[in-house]
Amino acid sequence: MTAAIAAATEGACVTIYERNDRLGKKILATGNGKCNLGNLQLSIADYHSDNLQLVETCLAKFGTNETIAFFEKLGLMIREKNGYLYPVSEQAAAVLDVLRMAVERLGIKVVYDTKVNHIARRKDGQLEVGWDVEASDRQSAKANNRQSAKAVYDSVIIACGSKAAPKSGSDGSGYKLAKQMGLTVTPVMPALVQLKCQEDFCKAIAGIRADAGIHILNGKKIVTEERGELQLTEYGISGIPVFQLSGQVNKLLREGANGKLVAQIDFLPDVTEAEWQEFGNRRIEAAKACKDMTVEGFFTGMLHKKLMTLFLKMAGLKTNAMVKDVPRKQLMDVFSLCKNFSLHIVGSNSYDNAQICTGGVSMKEVTGSLEAVSVKGLYFAGEVLDVDGRCGGYNLQWAWTSGYLAGKAAAGNNPVKNPVKEAI
Repeated sequence: MTAAIAAATEGACVTIYERNDRLGKKILATGNGKCNLGNLQLSIADYHSDNLQLVETCLAKFGTNETIAFFEKLGLMIREKNGYLYPVSEQAAAVLDVLRMAVERLGIKVVYDTKVNHIARRKDGQLEVGWDVEASDRQSAKANNRQSAKAVYDSVIIACGSKAAPKSGSDGSGYKLAKQMGLTVTPVMPALVQLKCQEDFCKAIAGIRADAGIHILNGKKIVTEERGELQLTEYGISGIPVFQLSGQVNKLLREGANGKLVAQIDFLPDVTEAEWQEFGNRRIEAAKACKDMTVEGFFTGMLHKKLMTLFLKMAGLKTNAMVKDVPRKQLMDVFSLCKNFSLHIVGSNSYDNAQICTGGVSMKEVTGSLEAVSVKGLYFAGEVLDVDGRCGGYNLQWAWTSGYLAGKAAAGNNPVKNPVKEAI
């Protein structure tokens, strides 16, 4: 929609082919229904891509300030909360509504329930003069009817997402269209998704939420780390910090790191290892002098009861044993588990659970206006490109940025330096 609005504002006649029965279905699920549409702390460090330099160039042309101005021109009131941008109503539907109204106001044609099956350059003798776009409606597709309608356009923008959340219509068809035209699609994997672990005891600690530091180790090397509210599940780990790590973890697994990747969890991230060891020694010294202190009583209240029960079992301790009779090393093992609890990662949940994907059409094969270097008149926008960001509005920012730049360029003009002054 952003690409269509940008192109139509430049005077282009625009048609959107929409696979669903309505536009912007996925927007309604963003930000837990509130639509975190951007972030004041925008940085290239919040993105992954096979060409971060080009991503940074694009964000410099259309960043957070341009996003705010763009949506305010459309009539959306925006509020900021800890750097995160939301509609004042905190309803994702408000963002979708202003985009839909702009589409309608600008006379953009929308063809619903339609899938684009094929695109091809149209030739007039030796000259390439446009694009043939072949599409079929949903009923024809269900009936396996190969007959489909064709239309001719001067430019084409592929902006149909990735494979994430397929129920919203994302089926990876944009990758197929890109490959048809000879472009490279880097390996696509789920990102911003939960991770699966191999340990059988995960079910015993499912449901726990805790502020924790998470280090991902490939062998003995820390490859990435995050901190935030961790959620322990019956299959592994979830929560915002896990989502942030998941794309990189899936890449490592694909490259053959399976069996070597470990999530090392620190349930006391504000306490140093040395401080914790000292605290443990002091506690043990005091408890050893107490004749009737049980192991269960000694560790009660340190962390969630489910965790402490597991840690005692892992250290080989019985809950009713007397602290004075237990070797110091076993007690210190429990303290160590609080700071260094390891889970072996074996995979992630599927595309059905993923918010986005990592990978896509290579950013090395598009220009600063997101036009294919090798195919003039073919543009890309959004998640179909090999660009993915952290949680916090960064992926929607890329949607607005890439859509705006591709739309302006596809309409026949270079992206303007100050798009906020453009009338919508």
